[in-house]
Formats: sequence, C-alpha cells, structure tokens
Amino acid sequence: MEVVWKLLFCCLVSTLVVQTVASRKEIQDEEAQREADRVTDLPGQPAVTFRHYAGYVKLRPQDQKALFYWFFEAQEAPSLKPLVLWLNGGPGCSSIAYGAAQELGPFLVGNKGTQLHLNKFSWNEVANMLFLEAPVGVGFSYTNNSKDLHMLGDRVTAEDSYAFLVGWFKRFPSFKSHDFYLAGESYAGHYVPQLSKIINEKNKGASKNSYINLKGFMIGNAAINDPTDSRGMFEYAWSHAIISDQLYSDIVKECDFESENQTINCATYIKAFLEEYSEIDIYNIYTPVCLTSDGETAFSKLLAAPRLLTQHSLWHKLPSGYDPCTEDYVEKYFNREDVQKALHANVTKLSYPYTPCSGVIQGWRDYSDTVLPVIQNLLNAGLRVWIYSGDTDGRVPVTSTRRSINKMRLKIKAEWRAWFHKSQVAGWVQTYESGLTLATVRGAGHQVPIFAPQQSLSLFAHFLSSGTLPASRS
Repeated sequence: MEVVWKLLFCCLVSTLVVQTVASRKEIQDEEAQREADRVTDLPGQPAVTFRHYAGYVKLRPQDQKALFYWFFEAQEAPSLKPLVLWLNGGPGCSSIAYGAAQELGPFLVGNKGTQLHLNKFSWNEVANMLFLEAPVGVGFSYTNNSKDLHMLGDRVTAEDSYAFLVGWFKRFPSFKSHDFYLAGESYAGHYVPQLSKIINEKNKGASKNSYINLKGFMIGNAAINDPTDSRGMFEYAWSHAIISDQLYSDIVKECDFESENQTINCATYIKAFLEEYSEIDIYNIYTPVCLTSDGETAFSKLLAAPRLLTQHSLWHKLPSGYDPCTEDYVEKYFNREDVQKALHANVTKLSYPYTPCSGVIQGWRDYSDTVLPVIQNLLNAGLRVWIYSGDTDGRVPVTSTRRSINKMRLKIKAEWRAWFHKSQVAGWVQTYESGLTLATVRGAGHQVPIFAPQQSLSLFAHFLSSGTLPASRS
C-alpha cells in the first residue's frame, strides 16, 4: 500500500510541475506578446511620455476570430487610474476610427490623413483607455471563417467582447485589479449594457483570476429603446423647425412606434422626413456638411437606423461630417501600410480596405428593441450608470433619451438643473435614486467629445469619481 501511495504522490507532484511549467510558459508568452504590441514608431505621432499598445487578441481556441484593440495608458500614474473600455456603435462602426482617432483619444487624425495632432482633452488624462473594434468584420478585427460574418448580432458581439476582455487581461494582468468601466455612444447603447450584463453574471461565480472589477458604465446619445427613440427623433425635428407642423402631425397619426408593420402612408411620411435631413447633418444639425469635389454632400457612415426607418434607402445617404470631412482623413490614415505596420494591424492581409464602418458584415441577426430592462437590472445590481446627450444631435436626440428614461419610471433624487464648466452652462443634469444620472452637453452633437471636448472630459472625470457635476459658475 505504501508503494501505491508513493506512486500516487509522485504522479500528483509530476502533474503539478507540468501544470506550473505550462502556466509559467503561458504567462511568459503573454508578456512577450504585450511587449510586441507596444507601439513605438507610429507615423505622424507627436512625442508623448505615456505608453500605448495595439494588436490582436484571439478569442476562443475552437473558432477563428481575433479582435483588434488600441490601448493608451493614462498620461500620469496609470497604476492608480481606472481602466475604461470605449465602444462605438453602428452596428459595425469602429471605436478606433471614431472614438480614438476623432473624439477622445490622445492622437486625432488631421492634415487630410497625413498627420496626428495631440488632443489636449484626451480621456486618458484621467483613465487608462482601451478601444476595441468589435465584432469581427469591423476595422482590423477579422475571422478566418466567412460564415461568422453572417452570424453577427447583439448577442455574438457581447459574447465576443467578453472573450476579448478575458484574453486582454491575461496579456495585461497588472490592470486586472483596477476599477473597470465601460463607455460608448450611439448603438453602443446596446453594446455597453449587454456586455456589462455578461460581466456581471460571470462575476457571480468567478474566481479571483477571472473576476472583472466592473463598477459602472456611461453611454452617450445612445439607442436604448426603439419606440421612444423614434418618437423623440420626430419630436426633435419638429421642435427645431426641420419638419413642418403638418408632416409631424401626419407621422404621429399614421406611424405606430411600437410596431414594425407600418401603413403605406407612414412610409410616405417617413420618406419625406428623411428628405428634410438630406442637406444637413442629422448628427449635428448646426454643423456644415462634408462636400465632395463636385459639390455633392458626402454620405453618412456612422449609424444604422431604427427598424422604423430601415425600409428607406435614403437613410443611408444622409450627409455627415465634423471637420467636416474627418471620416475621410481617418480612412486614408488607417489604410496606410506604414500605419498598419506600426499598429501591428492587418496581419492577415484582409481582402478589403479599412473603413470606419464595416462594408463586409452580412446582416444583423439578433437585435433588441429595448435594453431598458438590462439597464434597470444593472442599476439594481449597484452599478453606476450615467447617460449623457449632446443636445444638437437629431439622430438620437435628447428628446428620445428623456422619453426612454421616463419609460423606466425612476424616482428622482435631484431635479433638473444646469451644470457648469469654466463659469459657463455646460448642460443640464438630473439624478435618480436608483443610481442613474442623466446629463446633457450644451451645443454638442452625436459625437459629444468632438464638439465639446472640455465639457465631455469634465463629465467623464465626474462620472469616474462619482462626483456631483458643478452647480454654479464658481
């Protein structure tokens, strides 16, 4: 019997040694990959003292997916700052092409795609910022199985983004203990709560090594409830003199915002509504539009429509532009071979060019009309939730956001009031006893950090600290 116990003990020790060696090798491999991901010679980049990394995280062993990321350490004391994952929407638009390169990253693309300039109001002033291109087919993220491009939707995006985070934390284990937040805009009103839900559920049975220290999320001009989002969009157009009294009355009378099936009259009025927006930028009704060399308006790529509007091809031809042609510059920059090499991107040599919004995703299989129940459940779980709205956006306007939040019937903690930045009214804010905060940003469009960079950074910093937005000019 003693011999048997000795043999069992030797086998156990041998197994533990093998597992330890394998674990150590995995850690070493991830450390080596992290250093390989470090970006050191990005064309046109101004000199900075913080580190940044870019590359791929492969998802699960059984599939052929890899998601591309760009990570910026905080400008000062990154070990003491929270970690924030930023997501753009679409569905199918890049968080790197929009969030990182046009809005809130430290390097903004300028000079017609030939240069980067330093963003004085980058969000990595107060946090470590991680930008992710998801799902596969967006930006540089890819799959080696073309069938995957036909299977995308809300559920797959959330599951793949979670798998990415698990892999990313293995590569950057020092950030695992940091407070973790999600943020995003537009259709990320779906992505962010849905990913938060998965993280929250996985955390319930998680070990210390797999636990993600999620504290809350912030979403801006976010699509969160189709019926109220649609109704609010028409209200906004009417209240800002874009459509006539008669057209607004006809839409309200003929269109059922709770249903996918609409009358012929409704379709006619929706087409007329879209035509009224065809010469201005729906994402910021007061900005100039981007004009092509022949004087025509460049078409929007930023956001897909709610179901009420998807039957109208004109929706995909609404003009947009904030430089007003920044999207074109970004596309040019990320298609440069020297840029892709510096970012360790496009390693599989994709058969299509880089675009801010994907042209290869084949449909969207599952879509939730509302994420309000998800947001409510996460509030109940104790997460901090802030929803903000640039008030010159016509696509997911403040009227939509207010209607959607009112649908939740939350008890108000602090009534509607102005908040300030540098002695000026930056917007308005209302807080709820559930832990939700609604804030507007005055004079900002759909992509708030582009139009109000200082105010958006202040808003973000107050969100991270759970601070009260300034209530006076002092």
